[in-house]
Amino acid sequence: MTVAAVAAGAVVAAGQTMVTASITLSATPITGALLPVADRVHTSAPEPAIIRDAIGGDQLLADSVAIGALNPESEVDVQNLAKAVDIGQQLAQQASILDLALAEGAPAAFLRGDVAFVQPMIGRLTSLFGARWGTSHQGIDIANRIGTPIYAVTDGIVEESGPASGFGLWVVLRHRDGTQSVYGHINRAFVRKGDPVRAGEQIAEVGNRGHSTGPHLHLEVWDADGTKLNPIPWLLRHGIRF
Repeated sequence: MTVAAVAAGAVVAAGQTMVTASITLSATPITGALLPVADRVHTSAPEPAIIRDAIGGDQLLADSVAIGALNPESEVDVQNLAKAVDIGQQLAQQASILDLALAEGAPAAFLRGDVAFVQPMIGRLTSLFGARWGTSHQGIDIANRIGTPIYAVTDGIVEESGPASGFGLWVVLRHRDGTQSVYGHINRAFVRKGDPVRAGEQIAEVGNRGHSTGPHLHLEVWDADGTKLNPIPWLLRHGIRF
């Protein structure tokens, strides 16, 4: 158990950069977990003659001593050690998920439960959701030069990839909860319809196709019923901010 705890801790120390955990254990030191204190159980039963007459039998205590169960303090220590191992394994798993989400260059990653969410690209927020130029702007615009990588905001399946009216080219992903993320005006797509993608996987690159006034990503978020949501609150709920 000690080796497992140390190993788990080593993994966390080496790989975890985005996960912060506060571990509160019992005030009883865990170091005592390997030194359980046995209760002495006294019995008045007579010693068998074979023990009294054996070599060294005269050195036995007057009352025979039996090894009992761990005392309450030691049981707490063992429970705390087991909890520490579980927490260490959980943190190591979270660090592994985040490392995978950042592996292709996504600028930031966050966890919600065991699901990773990433900032979809590096860039400058230039336009928000809502009324714009006498029409309704259904997403947000993030500007950067043509060819800037675009990453999947979270795990999903490619619903659309290719030409789209107004967007020139787009990629649409459907996520676990039924919501969809839309990436428009892209220069190239690196995924096809039906492909599974993971959070942080590069799916496209910034372009200037369709009805666009400059190179940028137009990002939309659709609810499971197709309602177009303001991406900013949705992103914030998942730890993503610009």
